[in-house]
Amino acid sequence: MDDAILTQLRRIRERYRELTAEMGQPEVAADFEQMNKLAKERADIAEIVALLDAYEAAEQAAADAREMLDEDDEEMRSLAQSELEAADTQIESLTGKIRRALLPKDPRDSRNVIMEIRGGAGGEEAALFAAELFRMYTRYAERRRWQPEVLDVSESEKGGFKEVVFEIRGDGAYSRLKYESGVHRVQRVPETETQGRIHTSTATVAVLPEAEEVDVDIEEKDLRVDIFHSSGAGGQNVNKVATAVRLTHIPTGIVVVCQDERSQMKNRVKAMTVMRSRLLDLEQSKQDAELSQERRLQVGHGDRSEKIRTYNFPQDRITDHRIGLTVHNIPGRLDGDLDDIIDAVATADEADRLEGLG
Repeated sequence: MDDAILTQLRRIRERYRELTAEMGQPEVAADFEQMNKLAKERADIAEIVALLDAYEAAEQAAADAREMLDEDDEEMRSLAQSELEAADTQIESLTGKIRRALLPKDPRDSRNVIMEIRGGAGGEEAALFAAELFRMYTRYAERRRWQPEVLDVSESEKGGFKEVVFEIRGDGAYSRLKYESGVHRVQRVPETETQGRIHTSTATVAVLPEAEEVDVDIEEKDLRVDIFHSSGAGGQNVNKVATAVRLTHIPTGIVVVCQDERSQMKNRVKAMTVMRSRLLDLEQSKQDAELSQERRLQVGHGDRSEKIRTYNFPQDRITDHRIGLTVHNIPGRLDGDLDDIIDAVATADEADRLEGLG
């Protein structure tokens, strides 16, 4: 491994030891906020320290085996050769893991997400597909013990979704779901098709990391707030109390509607959560656009107009166009079995970033 990288790793390990010692001091242990801060920093580098320790142990094992190659005993030399090969294999594996561990972390990865799914080309069939995608992501969330919650939904005449906005709360939600942003295309025979022709429809998925108040400063003078009666899903109190909230951010023109709760206050809180996330995403998109020329594969921050995946029902085939991946079992995928697809895209993104490190 490069000496510069080893020097960096050893500095990280020294910092780990400093943190461990500091956390052992009584005055620090009594300060809950400080203790949490140090514990988080220590946890963030623990994996790298463990990998360095394992790497140095493997290097020592390789050095010991090389010394044994000079033994007169043929059996000892054979044993040494086997140990050297095993150590070299381990060193190679650990080197790759260390390089990946040193990749800059996306600070948003641990956050909850706001997801927005909209029916695209294809009319009613697109709306039905949008509803299936919504169920797919909520089932995926449930498999990972995350908490999905609908913030706003606009239903179509036949039970599909023209648009659905929902939150998924869970540690690492954004780190997994950020790869789902883009255009999803479906090819199948709609129930309304009498001649058995295959139609192509689309739905757009947007994945936003949930923003905290400190991330985005929204001034009251920049907001227009409209209160109105709910309609459609969640609108059982449509003729009683006006509880639906529409927020308009005047400088950007971003509009957020929330009407799923019976309480106006709850709808406003949810709408503000979405508004902050959209404004943060707008700013992040500008930064990503500046960086995109330096990256070959924008799988982690894909343009929402980019077609990322096709679901071909007649052939029971799903194709991820970003990495050329083909998988099968559409019913299982729509029931939330997505880990292998997300893993493959995440791995491709990681490989691209490693290549960028040189």
